[in-house]
Amino acid sequence: MFLTNVFLVLSAAASASAASSWIVPGAAWTSTSGTKIDAHGGMVLKRGDTFYWVGQSASHNEQPYMYTSKDLLNWTPANNPQNSIQYMWRPKMAKPNGSFWIYGQVDRNVQALVSSNIQDGYSVKGSKVTLPPSSYTYSDTGMFMDDDQTWYILTSADHNTVQINRINSDGSIGDRVNYLAKGAYEAPGMFKVNGVYYLIVSGKTGWRSNPNQMFYATSLTGSWNGPYPIAPEAQKTYNSQNTFELTVQGSKRTTYIYMGDSWDSKGGPDSNYVWLPMTVDTGNKKVTLDYHAQWKIDVNTGEVSFPSQKRRYDAAKHATISGRATITQCDYCLSKRGVSNLASDSEVTFRNVTGLGGRQWVQFHYKVQNRMAGEAHVIVNDGPAMNISTLNHRAGYHNIVPVELELQEGLANTITFGMTGSEDAGIVLDGIEVVED
Repeated sequence: MFLTNVFLVLSAAASASAASSWIVPGAAWTSTSGTKIDAHGGMVLKRGDTFYWVGQSASHNEQPYMYTSKDLLNWTPANNPQNSIQYMWRPKMAKPNGSFWIYGQVDRNVQALVSSNIQDGYSVKGSKVTLPPSSYTYSDTGMFMDDDQTWYILTSADHNTVQINRINSDGSIGDRVNYLAKGAYEAPGMFKVNGVYYLIVSGKTGWRSNPNQMFYATSLTGSWNGPYPIAPEAQKTYNSQNTFELTVQGSKRTTYIYMGDSWDSKGGPDSNYVWLPMTVDTGNKKVTLDYHAQWKIDVNTGEVSFPSQKRRYDAAKHATISGRATITQCDYCLSKRGVSNLASDSEVTFRNVTGLGGRQWVQFHYKVQNRMAGEAHVIVNDGPAMNISTLNHRAGYHNIVPVELELQEGLANTITFGMTGSEDAGIVLDGIEVVED
């Protein structure tokens, strides 16, 4: 049996404080201190050459937590906790004056925090505010700064109304300037391209993902057109919910980044993140998420890149198969053949896998039909087994699952793929690719 009495470990624990080399949508993301990044429902604000990521800490009573980065890859914890406030949902940052402000939802109202230092020293500013007009309470918070440096807070209010309120120069919440009332939407985020405002929202399905939608308006006070999909409907926004749209203005191009949360079943610490570059078709006014299993951005030039050097091993050609697993035809597999009928007694073993020595990304190309019936695991060089599903919430649903493994230099590596559960999981393994850049 593949995993009888085998201890399961997380890659986050194994990777310690190793530097991040790629953004991996849906995967556990660790900080430079070796801890899992815990900043959900948040946003990123750039000041100088530093990016500041604030969000709610699921493991610390939903306190606002902050991380800093120079490259959007490696994030260092700031002086957390920011303050004594708890249960602040979806905190967002703004700078409407000489101070730094955090706005979040507390008891379905807006609570503001303020500090003279972006990284720490935040204190509660005033009482909780019920949003004007009409005494709305709300759930989700968004943030947007227009070209004239005016800040706006976005909220998904009662009665399925997403509204946009100006933040006054003194930090107080001002008048409502626009709203969207075209369905049951929440999790608003907005960005602007060539004078057009793009508003991204999700449906109201709790912690379960759904196909997020886009609306656009040609002026901030204009009418909203839409909804329009931002990803294939079946992908459910790649198992994520919108939280913020980040604009990176580089020397060669401007890149727009979708920031989403990949929630666990309770919105807890096991939740991960889905960050993806977006394509904006300005002519047709359409926004599309560009899914890549691994990607990164040069924050200076704005250019996006992907792994270009990979060494491939086909499961049907290069692996040893045991148990009930068999080689079958597979239309979506690169070699048109894959290993299927995997069960708990099955193993697919790749030997003589070339490594560079040290931590290295390996992409597992496989699909699973019913994740509730079984989960995939891997073992490297007779080490402990790793449950891929706990490392990446997209595991087996989007064909490519990158996992960072400890490989020896040269041909000395053995990688074994197996599963726990029943054949009803319908796992089909195409192969593995070892990333070499």
